[in-house]
Amino acid sequence: MTTETSAETITMFGADWCRDCIRTKKQLDELGVAYTYVDLVADPSAADVARDISGRTNIPVVLYPDASFQVEPSNADVESKLRELDLV
Repeated sequence: MTTETSAETITMFGADWCRDCIRTKKQLDELGVAYTYVDLVADPSAADVARDISGRTNIPVVLYPDASFQVEPSNADVESKLRELDLV
């Protein structure tokens, strides 16, 4: 399965067993930010996509509309980036 990412959407690659993923997903939900969640358990081949983006195997990988990304970001890092992009 190929994972498509939109130029206007945040894409988060994660897994339900990952505490950092749960935290980042909750933050995006609470801020009301639209995003696409790619579950790496349901779609293991998407892990290759996440690794190609980040160069690492750590999750979550958050891909932003400006083609930048963060790996295992803190809540402050995510909020700062969202503000930079005028998404919150």
